[in-house]
Amino acid sequence: MKIFNTLTRQKDEFIPIKEGEYRIYVCGPTVYNFIHVGNARPVCVFDTLRRYLEFLGNKVYYVSNITDIDDKIIKKANEEGTTYDVIARRYEQEYFTDCRGLNVKPATVHPRATEHIDEILAITKDLVDKGFAYVANNGDVYFRAHKDHDYGKLSHQPLEDLEAGARISVGEIKEDPMDFAVWKSSKPGEPAWASPYGPGRPGWHIECSAMARRHLGDTIDLHCGGVDLVFPHHENEIAQSECANGCTFANYWMHNGFLNIDNHKMSKSLNNFFTVRDVAEQVGYEPIRFFLISGHYRSPLNYTKEVIESCKASLERLYTCRNNLDFAMENASGEGKELIAKAEAAKAKFIDAMDDDLNTADAIAAVFEFAREINTLSASESKESLQAAADMFDSLTGVLGLLYNRNTDDVPEHVKSLVAERTEVRKAKNWARADAIRDELASLGYVVEDTASGPKIVRK
Repeated sequence: MKIFNTLTRQKDEFIPIKEGEYRIYVCGPTVYNFIHVGNARPVCVFDTLRRYLEFLGNKVYYVSNITDIDDKIIKKANEEGTTYDVIARRYEQEYFTDCRGLNVKPATVHPRATEHIDEILAITKDLVDKGFAYVANNGDVYFRAHKDHDYGKLSHQPLEDLEAGARISVGEIKEDPMDFAVWKSSKPGEPAWASPYGPGRPGWHIECSAMARRHLGDTIDLHCGGVDLVFPHHENEIAQSECANGCTFANYWMHNGFLNIDNHKMSKSLNNFFTVRDVAEQVGYEPIRFFLISGHYRSPLNYTKEVIESCKASLERLYTCRNNLDFAMENASGEGKELIAKAEAAKAKFIDAMDDDLNTADAIAAVFEFAREINTLSASESKESLQAAADMFDSLTGVLGLLYNRNTDDVPEHVKSLVAERTEVRKAKNWARADAIRDELASLGYVVEDTASGPKIVRK
């Protein structure tokens, strides 16, 4: 598999440190509110990457953090007259609710920043001892950006250019405008933890460095997140981790593109700010996931009501195909074997797309092409061939995290009895009773479709 490595700015062969195992860190949410649709893009994109690597037979250690102490969390707590941890735990649970709705697999570990204070202080000490960080006169600890000669290598900008756009004036506390906080001294009324530098709390960037080192080791295979995190967050993570550990932090970096709303940047002032929960209440979660992986992850994605409705319709076509397969298997009478070969061809096209920098758009196209072939051939295929097609269809859509709302429960016996009775009364041309049974089935949530293979029961 090749991925576009932000560090090298080219497609590199994705080779893990240990064969068959991938150690991946994905920046998670700051839990002070519901996540918006843009926040959900990396969640779904990199969940799909994980699923694909596992589909290929690899073991994936997948870490996605929870930032549960931050200025925004403290501000929210003050507004509501409560504590930071009440806010953090509330919106952490709301985040996981949305993740379940989007069919995102739980991470191997979801570490919280506040549960890794010892690890954060350990890295801070390493940086101070090595001269890469210093303690300011107010108890803050800052990283010396100029001391790291590789600073700027992820964003591909020299330090001088970054400094010119920093808009930070040198004050009495920091030695240099580009220095950034590793540890923040506490302010009155703020939560704080004891440290050698006085009571305080971690800076944002150091959290991920500490949690990645704790759960994945000094050097990890891949670090992921949105393109907005390249600078300063990920740039600062690299600087801290590599200066503290004395080795490469991450061998590969992947960043997904921005999400726009009606061709505009999402903004509350433009009244185009949509949370995942808002959209899910209108169309459900699955169309959101489909939408977020429908384009190439590095390209900008534009959300409109028309697009999300189109995604919903596309999913319905896939569900219909899969339900038709179930019906065809139950009533198989053909001898064809063509779908066995079609299933393998679909898998090959799918893998070619996913191996090319996680090209989910082409992978989805391969699934739809396979669906068209299933719809065309299923009536003449053998049960063995239909089962092979169903297994492959489930496997490929499973990698994409789709079709997870398919109800595979057996149709209740009383519904089957009504359908059987309807068949008999139709033979007897008792149309009034047949219509009455149809209406009764509809009230129970079922529709009967009459086919050449017999009546087909479909959930409404």
